[in-house]
Amino acid sequence: QVQLVESGGGLVQAGGSLRLSCAASGIIFSRNIMAWYRQAPGKQRELVARITSGGNTNYADTVKGRFTISRDDAKNTVYLQMNSLNPGDTAVYYCNTRNPYSGLVYWGKGTLVTVSS
Repeated sequence: QVQLVESGGGLVQAGGSLRLSCAASGIIFSRNIMAWYRQAPGKQRELVARITSGGNTNYADTVKGRFTISRDDAKNTVYLQMNSLNPGDTAVYYCNTRNPYSGLVYWGKGTLVTVSS
């Protein structure tokens, strides 16, 4: 059974930082592309950052230079370091992965990040 469990969300003032974690189980973590998405109230879910099994990364334009995605294959965990947060970053952040063999997509339940002005 695949499980993705996010943690690290909370309330932070504009300009502050948070680090999100996503612990994965039930997958061969080292082979999977891992990603963070977010969904703000009234908006569609959007890709924030993605990291391949080889460590290549890509980011949404809105977070480039502020957010950093990383992974620790020994801990089956992916991280999202978020700096210089602004109220526009307020959203529920979801961890995501796709099985490279079956194509099945998995989601965590999300963690809420609220940035106050």
